Formats: sequence, C-alpha cells, structure tokens
Amino acid sequence: MILKTEHGNFSYRGGPEILRDVGFEVGSSEILAILGPNGAGKTTLLRCVMDMLRWSSGASTLDGEDIRQIPARRLWSRMAYVPQARSAASSYTALQMVLLGRSSRIGAFSSPSEADLAIAEAVMRRLGIIDLADKHCHEISGGELQMVLIARAMAAEPEVLILDEPESNLDFRNQLVVLNTISELASEGMACVFNTHYPAHALQRADKSLILSGDGSCMFGRTSGIVTEENIGKAFGVRAVIGQLETPETVLSSVMPLEIGNNDHHEERKDEPCIASISVILKDTGISGKVNGILHEYEQLMIGRMGLPYRKAGLYIINVSVDGRRSEIEELTHRLSLIRGISVKTTYADSGITE
Repeated sequence: MILKTEHGNFSYRGGPEILRDVGFEVGSSEILAILGPNGAGKTTLLRCVMDMLRWSSGASTLDGEDIRQIPARRLWSRMAYVPQARSAASSYTALQMVLLGRSSRIGAFSSPSEADLAIAEAVMRRLGIIDLADKHCHEISGGELQMVLIARAMAAEPEVLILDEPESNLDFRNQLVVLNTISELASEGMACVFNTHYPAHALQRADKSLILSGDGSCMFGRTSGIVTEENIGKAFGVRAVIGQLETPETVLSSVMPLEIGNNDHHEERKDEPCIASISVILKDTGISGKVNGILHEYEQLMIGRMGLPYRKAGLYIINVSVDGRRSEIEELTHRLSLIRGISVKTTYADSGITE
C-alpha cells in the first residue's frame, strides 16, 4: 500500500496560497510525521489528502488511484481519520462511538454484530479505556475523548491511519500509550500519518517526516535528514539543539528550543567521515529479518559484523562496525531504533582516529 501526494497546492477561493508544491510518500509499516508552526496548514494538508478539501492542483493517490475518484465507502474501509478532539455534545457512549468505526464494514441497513462489538471492546482494552465504555462522550474529558476517537479509527481496521495532533490534551502516560500504539500498528503493517507539535516525537517514532513552513512550502524525507537543527530553525524561527538522552536500554533524540531566532548564524555539525560501532540487542528473533534487511541496505558502510545468540537470557546480540559519513551512520541508527523490541546504541570513534 502506498499513499502518495504529488505537487499539492491549495488555497481557499480568492485567498492566498496555503500549501505549495507539497509532496510525500508513505507505505505500509511506515510512520510519517508532519510538523510545522501554528497556521502552516498541517490540518489543511491532511484534509486535502483525504479529499475533505480539494487540492487546487496536484493530487493524492492510494496505490496509484486518485483518492478523489475512490467511492467513499471503499476509501473509508481502507483509511481512517482521527481529528483533534473537541468538547462533545454527543449522547453516544464511548463504546457506541468506537463502534461507529465499524460503519464502513457493516451493511447500510445492518446492525453491529457480536464480532464488531468484540473488536471495539478489544481496541478499547488495548488503549486502556475500557472503563469509559458506558460513559457518555459529553461526560468525559478532552483527553479521554481523544483516546475514544483514536479507538474509533482503529476499530475500522484501516490500512492507513491519519491522526491530527493525537498527543494534544493528553498527559505524559497517555501520550506514550498513543505513540506506542502508532509504533505497534506500523509494525503490524499499517501506514500511520500524524501531525505533531513535538519534533522529538518525530525523531523517536517516524520513518519519514514532512516539515511545513509558514510560506506553504515543505521539506520531506527520512526523519534523520529532515528534523535537523537547521530545518527546525528555518520552519519555527527558533534556535534549537538536538541532543541525545541515554537510557540503560537505548539512546533517544530530544529537541530543546533555546531562543527565538532562525539559526541564521547556526552551522550544523559537520558531516565528517566517522568510524563507529553499532550494538543491537533483541529478544524476539522474529524481527531479526527486519534488522538484517536494514543492515543489508547499508552494506557499503560495513567494516565488520558479528551476531551471537545468548541462549541463557534468550537474547540475540549484533555488533556492527561501520565507516561512513556521520549522516549515513545517524540514518542507519535511526532506522534501527524505530524497530519495536530492540535496544540500539552507537559509539563513535574519537575524531582523531580517522584523521
């Protein structure tokens, strides 16, 4: 499955251009993060992709078929949307709201079956909100409603899940629940697209990223090459630093805004040649094929590689030595870090060693 947008331009009738020459591609098992300052058109972009708004020019396609030409019932059996949560005046209970996600799977004059109900309840348990099942949507908080809307979209069992700022109004725990769920759904084969105000969430979760600027233009590519200090400065008008937070299991990227300013005098870290060692530890040997597939794509960087099973602990340990430009090594590390169920750390040789 491929969701693709090419040369997307949009403006309201008689108004200025909001989106200009937008293009991206996301496939099965991939996560795309969309970032940009307030008013850059992130929600408008999602609505154009889903044909809720019509591109002024350009097109979005699903497996090569123009989304504007796909009958609504067939489109929404393959795609699901989670809007930003608003206060709800709905008399539906949370479970009834989630069951609405099964609409595209149910005949026009049919009622939800026991199987539909089981799917809805299973999704609510997965998100930890089954206790909300009998509460009416107007009785729950905005954060709880956000989780219910996510569950409604998941109940549709789509191939593509599109979420508009899914972490909004959520506390730290539920932000993690949502982000972990997005990662799990992608690992199960779903394509996920989400708008976010958090560059760190893109760095930690997304295979690809698109940054919208205030003038409607965009930058798209692999996250490690798009969500950079320089590009954050250009799009958001702040000087920011991307740092590494080391935990006992892995290394996570974080973004810290330092001051208002567009990094005019900021020089990104040089993309110098580096020698590095990448250590990967995984427990589920079923994902070793995915790890090996990514490593094979970077075969030109390999100095050496060793893999060892540690049967006592049920672990498999892979150590890879690489020689390449820092950007290539960072991209490889980032792609490995997005695989669920593994720990990854990269250690760089002292720069003097490579001179």
